[in-house]
Amino acid sequence: MEITDLRSLYVAELQEARSVEAQIADAFDALGARASEPRLKELLHGEVQEAAQHRDRIGELIAGHGEEPRAHDDQAMRAILAEADKWARSIEDAGARDAALVASAQRVQHYEIALYGSLAAWAKELGMSDLERLLAILDEERAADERLSEIAKSGVNKEAVA
Repeated sequence: MEITDLRSLYVAELQEARSVEAQIADAFDALGARASEPRLKELLHGEVQEAAQHRDRIGELIAGHGEEPRAHDDQAMRAILAEADKWARSIEDAGARDAALVASAQRVQHYEIALYGSLAAWAKELGMSDLERLLAILDEERAADERLSEIAKSGVNKEAVA
């Protein structure tokens, strides 16, 4: 798809968002399996389902713009998830590994917050009906980031120091 204006950029970025969610759905289950802290494990496994739902919702938005969802890897997310996987596999200390998993998951959330924030701003500017759905996803991403911060502050980081 050639990008010629804000609308085509918007649809191209929806394709990226769908890719991001598919990659998260594929990766977070393995990360959750390496987590020791029960709330972190639960959150990471829950993010698999949330990402799959977001992927499907974004696919519907893409179809609503007359495009077919494309299967590809978002390169930035690939790098973030590769680093998360490396840490999950290489850090032996459970506390330090959990702290690394929280940091990695927050990197993912922050990337998604930036992505959906841009998409929502463009949808608003373009007067698209997608705005409400994008804002709902953005709120869910922010909530996940807040839960990760709470997990880190309430024990994971302290456990990593012990």
